[in-house]
Amino acid sequence: MSGPFLFGLFFLTPWYRRSLISGPRPAFLGRAVVGGLAVALLGLFGWGFAQGDIHEIAATRPLPEVKASYVSGTPEGDWHHYGNDQYGTRFSPLEQITPENVQDLQVAWTYRTGDYPPPEGPVRRLQATPLKIGRSLYLCTARNDIVSLDVETGQENWRFNSHTDLKGVTGSAACRGVAYYEAPESEVPAGAACSARIIGGTVDARLLAIDAATGEPCADFGENGQVDLKQGLGQVIPGYSYVSSAPQIVRGRVVIGGWISDGQMTGEPSGVIRAFDAVSGAFDWAFDMGRPEDHSMPAEGEEFTRGTPNSWAPISADDELGLVYMPTGNATPDYWGGHRRDFDNRYSGSILALDAETGALRWRFQTIHYDVWDMDVGSQPSLVDLQIDGETVPALVQLTKRGQNFVLDRRTGEPIYEVQERPVPQGGAEAERISPTQPFSVEMPEFSGVDPTKPLGVDETDMWGATPFDLMWCRIRFREARWDGPLTPPGEDTVFFFPGSLGGNNWGSGSFDPERKILVANWNRVPMSLRLMPRPEADAAGLRAADGRPGVSVGGAVPQEGTPYAADLKPFMSPLGAPCLAPPYGLVTAVDLTTKEVLWQRRSGTAEDSGVTIAGSIIRSRLPISLGVPGLGGSITTKSGLVFIAASGEQSLRAMDLETGDILWKGRLPAGGNATPMTYLSEESGRQFVVIAAGGHNLMQTQPGDYLVAYALPRQ
Repeated sequence: MSGPFLFGLFFLTPWYRRSLISGPRPAFLGRAVVGGLAVALLGLFGWGFAQGDIHEIAATRPLPEVKASYVSGTPEGDWHHYGNDQYGTRFSPLEQITPENVQDLQVAWTYRTGDYPPPEGPVRRLQATPLKIGRSLYLCTARNDIVSLDVETGQENWRFNSHTDLKGVTGSAACRGVAYYEAPESEVPAGAACSARIIGGTVDARLLAIDAATGEPCADFGENGQVDLKQGLGQVIPGYSYVSSAPQIVRGRVVIGGWISDGQMTGEPSGVIRAFDAVSGAFDWAFDMGRPEDHSMPAEGEEFTRGTPNSWAPISADDELGLVYMPTGNATPDYWGGHRRDFDNRYSGSILALDAETGALRWRFQTIHYDVWDMDVGSQPSLVDLQIDGETVPALVQLTKRGQNFVLDRRTGEPIYEVQERPVPQGGAEAERISPTQPFSVEMPEFSGVDPTKPLGVDETDMWGATPFDLMWCRIRFREARWDGPLTPPGEDTVFFFPGSLGGNNWGSGSFDPERKILVANWNRVPMSLRLMPRPEADAAGLRAADGRPGVSVGGAVPQEGTPYAADLKPFMSPLGAPCLAPPYGLVTAVDLTTKEVLWQRRSGTAEDSGVTIAGSIIRSRLPISLGVPGLGGSITTKSGLVFIAASGEQSLRAMDLETGDILWKGRLPAGGNATPMTYLSEESGRQFVVIAAGGHNLMQTQPGDYLVAYALPRQ
């Protein structure tokens, strides 16, 4: 420890402390020296972390045998849905790229959307997972244009300019995907305009339908190819309501949820779930949580119930059962719930199974009661068939930001693997109604990052610092914070918040091998600090809800107008910008869904693009040490036994061995790969491609960009 201690003394010197306030002294003695020492420090500690930790689990047995053949509803080599299929498996039956040859992958083509640098306004995130239908790829850009690319070359076939109004839309807004629909010949003759169409939503609350062949709007859909999603919502401040995930099309209906701006005020637009005819765009049904039995459009002068929980995450469907599965968040704002109504509490933090033809609620399952921690169900429900006591059971696997992973019968919503109600910490702000218990999935592995051997899961010994000074500071901060265990209720004092609002598992969801019944999921263990600010303090600080100007929607101080408190949410970090919790901060885990055993668990990403904040600048370590860094995005699995994933602070696409979790290949990306990849087969060359959007993410502090990068094996 002598080396780190000496470096720590340097960070306490007046010279260094002055540099934090007034910037570095001469450039050659300022940034260079500070940066060099920071990198050296990260190297010392990184070496230690590379020796192993309690959170990694090595593979101890071969892959489970194939239990059932995967039968996709799409042609082999295509990718027709956001998750490849309506089930959200993110599984490909392709086997050309294997663990034996994956090291030969190389960049086949790169496409740029033209959204970076941004022509105006903040940087927009490119998080789209393209679809592959025939000889075309389809995706939405960060500004909601819809693009068709040639699958072999990445050359643009056509581009539809959505003319999206970005007023009031934050840089955190994203389009993650579009949907594909082939109309029945009885409604649209084969080969006619829009017989096959691309349907997507926009951040200014419109639903678009575009001819898949030409890029022209579908004249038969709504008003010249678009539907105004603000209908029935009443007043909508720009940026407060938009479509963030790909629509799901089931039984001829386009089903959508929507994002409602976090943390701003009570009475925000409704989180209503709606369905529209996939050909005409006509309104079909609604599920309004304030009037769950009435599926109609509100009468003139009325509106859907304001301020209800929303459904912003990716959607799944079972066409055979006629059900669409909607994950829900909570009623805004997030961190105080005394204003919430009974139906807000009933439907928040849940999976809702809705009848695809009527919108009627068939069942619901709640993953968290009375959510005041922003524990939205952000991941796509994934549908898999499991063998239980010799019977094939249609299951739904739901990952959560809490790190609790639920396995339900998707016909009824009843747990397949045991769920228990267990006591949780109480207290918090005045007038709250914190639930005395919460549901715990006791048979499934947990992705929360807590240590089950410790009474509260985390204690002072888990604090970490880049220097002895950092370590001391972090331990003092932890002692000062209130921590009664996971789901400690927020209050006017500072709460240690873990797992934080990033998860656990977020919208990246999991990927599933439906033949071997293996789940692969990446997840975060990033602590936060959370404090409720009394209204007079918030008013004095000038916290106001966004009024059409780009506002803060995730993280930082949020106003929560209409409640007694604003909320201040921050990463629990040292003065140098390093997490106070010892690494890892991001992990990838493989689980056998039949035995419920962890097959392996590995850190997600290296420290190469991570760093500390020196004199107001981020100093990247550039050290390829397997630290395990947080991220957003997801993985895919292939029949050949590979997992492809970026989804971390490391600027690389990685191929992992499904059997062991070993990294077999890396492709360096031009920007952060905070998206979910996909794979397909090109009919022209017979080659398998792997494609990922590299657009970066502001919360992850990854390099922004506007790239779509495709990898393939060399031509033979």
